[in-house]
Formats: sequence, structure tokens, C-alpha cells
Amino acid sequence: MLFQKNNNDNFIKVAALLIHAAKIDEDYSIAEEDIIKDLLIKIGADKKNIEDIIKESKKIEENSNQILDFTKEVKNMNENNKIEIIETLWKIIYSNKNADIYETGLMRRLAGLLYIDSKIMGDIKEKIRKQNT
Repeated sequence: MLFQKNNNDNFIKVAALLIHAAKIDEDYSIAEEDIIKDLLIKIGADKKNIEDIIKESKKIEENSNQILDFTKEVKNMNENNKIEIIETLWKIIYSNKNADIYETGLMRRLAGLLYIDSKIMGDIKEKIRKQNT
């Protein structure tokens, strides 16, 4: 478990980052939200709090003009957990079968902010793309 179950703040920030990625192509879908919910549960969020976490994350994401606050939580995770988040971001992006320039630009930026090697980022992207196309 990554975060304390009774502290939703960390989950909210991670979810806000994922929601931001889902909304960047202006096509936020239920499928993308389900991917986000699945990850939150996987990293330790309590299922009964998921709707509240998503609701609060959407508010925070709408009222933020930068992603740095959201990336702090992910940056502090161990490498395996960062990879899990990156995989989920690519799953969201490829949930509609393609990645546009805004989505790929976001992922390049996140690679730098999260200290993810570009080779690792490319490998993850290719793996998820093959699974979803």
C-alpha cells in the first residue's frame, strides 16, 4: 500500500494528475475514469471512498493551472510505483486507440518531472499502445 487509507489527499493528487491526462484531449470518458478508479484501488484507496476521491480530484484539476502539485506525490514514490502510474497514464491516453500531440507532449513533460528515463517511457508507451490498438 502506498498511502494511508484514511488520508485521501495523496490519492486525490494522483487522481488529479490522471484526470488531467484524460481531459487533455477534451474527450474525458467513463472508460478513462474506470482506469483511474482501478489504479486508485490498486495503490490502496478504499473502494468506498473512490467516488469522493474522483469528485475532489476533478475540482482540484479544474482549478489548477499547473501539474507540479500533482506530480509531487508521484515523484516521491518508488520506481515500481512510478512505472505503475506511467502505465496507467498511457492506458488512459490509448483508451481511445490513439495519442494526440497534447497527450504525447504531456507525457514527455511528465518524464522529466518524474525523472523517468526516456527509454523506459518509450518502452512503456509501446507496450500499452500494442495492448490497446
